[in-house]
Amino acid sequence: MLSVADARDQLLAKFSPLETIKVPLAHAIGKVLADEIVAQFDLPPFRNSSMDGFAIRYADLIGINRENPGKLQVVADIPAGQVAPVKILGGQAARIMTGAPVPEGSDAVIPVEDTDFYQRQPGLAAPEWVEVYREMKPGENIRSQGQDVYKGEDVMHPGSRIRPQDVGFLAMLGISDVPVYRSPRIAIFSTGDELIPVDSPLIAGKIHDSNTYTLVALVEQYGGIPLNLGIVPDRAEAVKECLDLAVAMKADLILSSAGVSVGAFDFVRNVVEQYGSLSFWRVNMRPGKPLAVGEYLGIPFVGLPGNPVSAFVGFEVFVRPSIMKMAGASFLDRVTQAVFLMEPVESDGRESYLRANVEPRNGRLTAYLTGHQGSGNLRSLVQANALLLIPSGVKSLPAGAEVTAWLLSNEC
Repeated sequence: MLSVADARDQLLAKFSPLETIKVPLAHAIGKVLADEIVAQFDLPPFRNSSMDGFAIRYADLIGINRENPGKLQVVADIPAGQVAPVKILGGQAARIMTGAPVPEGSDAVIPVEDTDFYQRQPGLAAPEWVEVYREMKPGENIRSQGQDVYKGEDVMHPGSRIRPQDVGFLAMLGISDVPVYRSPRIAIFSTGDELIPVDSPLIAGKIHDSNTYTLVALVEQYGGIPLNLGIVPDRAEAVKECLDLAVAMKADLILSSAGVSVGAFDFVRNVVEQYGSLSFWRVNMRPGKPLAVGEYLGIPFVGLPGNPVSAFVGFEVFVRPSIMKMAGASFLDRVTQAVFLMEPVESDGRESYLRANVEPRNGRLTAYLTGHQGSGNLRSLVQANALLLIPSGVKSLPAGAEVTAWLLSNEC
């Protein structure tokens, strides 16, 4: 059996980043940036106030305080979005709103709280005079032009996945169409005569198909486009028809669950071998040993095991980085975290991925298993927020041992 690392390397070698396209900014979330983003103007593009207050000259307020206030003539009222055609001279001020351009001659903004005019009612006219109660520093409460970004600066780099805050930043930069890598199209199907659709009543000997739903959701979560081909019966001709449909739909990867082991009705592996090729079909891991990797009519193929937890773990270990590589991501590995076992654990010597809950205790992250680790027991995966990585060759670890974890949520 191949090691997990060797199997992963062989699979990832089949993929390259897909072609680049431009998408509207509103549709860029979750996609991977394909080109450098260079600022075409400064941000902020002009000096503006970071406070509701009064634009003043700091020199006019030297030495003043509440017992010895300063008094300034208000010569302008500047809302956000308007430029006041005035220059602030000695002894003058302008009422100004947050985000409004700071007028010429002013070098600080005093908040309304530090004046005798702290009313904030909508529509209230500016006063003719204002008393101020403290000194100011040059530039205080003013956002300078280019404080955040300078024109010509490289501000976003290829390979990064676009997050909500990135969308907002791109909008500030005036970028309406974003260069991204095309999202990979992943054909998904599950095989098995025992499977029935989720909306069908259970009958003797049948189970609801869960893997298709899990895999579709995982593909969407990691930026792929799922092509849901549904349930395929345990017949060679049905499997071939489904694989041919995936080819016709121009899938970038064909992903199946079940049918890749050595059972009498496991036809998927045989059909792929007959009309394509298999690179390997067993990996030294738990759960998920029967993993088939190859090609069907030139399209990469991954056959995951049928047990729900095995399918999930196999996806996380092998399919997730494949999708991310096709999508142009610069970093394919999950972020790992060192945690400490709250209980002893056992393995069979294969590289193991154990379902666990990780939580902070006494200043460090601790982990305990979430129930039975059987590959058909999906509830323990639902209860888990992490997978513990137990290296190949390790058959037991005591409580207190340090292990590596993949965090599956943001709870820690």
